[in-house]
Amino acid sequence: MLTRKIKLWDINAHITCRLCGGYLIDATTVTECLHTFCRSCLVKYLEENNTCPTCRIVIHQSHPLQYIGHDRTMQDIVYKLVPGLQEAEARNQREFYRKLGLEVPGDAKGEACSAKQHLDPHRDGETKADDTEEKQEEDGDYHRSDEQVSICLECNSSKLRGLKRKWIRCSAQATVLHLKKFIAKKLNLSSFNELDILCNEEILGKDHTLKFVVVTRWRFKKAPLLLHYRPKMDLL
Repeated sequence: MLTRKIKLWDINAHITCRLCGGYLIDATTVTECLHTFCRSCLVKYLEENNTCPTCRIVIHQSHPLQYIGHDRTMQDIVYKLVPGLQEAEARNQREFYRKLGLEVPGDAKGEACSAKQHLDPHRDGETKADDTEEKQEEDGDYHRSDEQVSICLECNSSKLRGLKRKWIRCSAQATVLHLKKFIAKKLNLSSFNELDILCNEEILGKDHTLKFVVVTRWRFKKAPLLLHYRPKMDLL
C-alpha cells in the first residue's frame, strides 16, 4: 500500500486563523458558514462586526456572538499536526497568569499535563499502574481543579418558579446547555429545550462556556455572574 507524505505547510491554510495568521488556538467556528478562527480573535472582531471575516456572510444582525461555538475536534487536529504547539500554548498561559500575579486556572494546568503526556517519548503506548491511578483521581475530581465561576440564577418569568438555591459555583468550562439541564431538573420540567438563559437581557447560545460568557458579557464587573432564565415563549 502506497503512503504519501504531506508537508505541514501544504495544509497550513486549513489550520491557521485568517485574523491573526497563526495556528488556531481555542478554535471557534461560525455556525452559519463553518469557518474557524481563534476564539479571542473572533470575539474581538465581532465586537464591531456582524459578518464572517472569511466569506462576509452576516452571522446575525445584532447578536453574532450567539452563533459561534468551540470546535474541540478542530483544535485536537491542530495540536496533533503541529509539534509542540499545545505545550507552548500551555506555557504561555502559565506565564501570562504569573505576570498578573494570579493563580493558574485548572484548565491551563490540565492542558500542560495533557501536552506532557502527548509528547512523552518513553510511554510507547504502555499503560502503567501509576497512570491508571492518576486517571482514576482525575475522573473523581469532577472538574473541581478547573477555574471556577460563581453564578446567581434568577427567574424573570411568572410562569416558572425560582430555584431554592439560586447561588451556584461550577467549572468555567461548563456550558449554557449544562445550566439548562440543571435548571430543568430542579424545576421538574419535561425538557431543558423549553428554557432560555439570558445575560444582560441577551439570550445565550447553548454551546457558550461560562468562561466565554464572563469574558464577553461580564468582563469588568466584580459581582458574581448574574443569569436569568425564562420559558422560550416568553417575550422581554
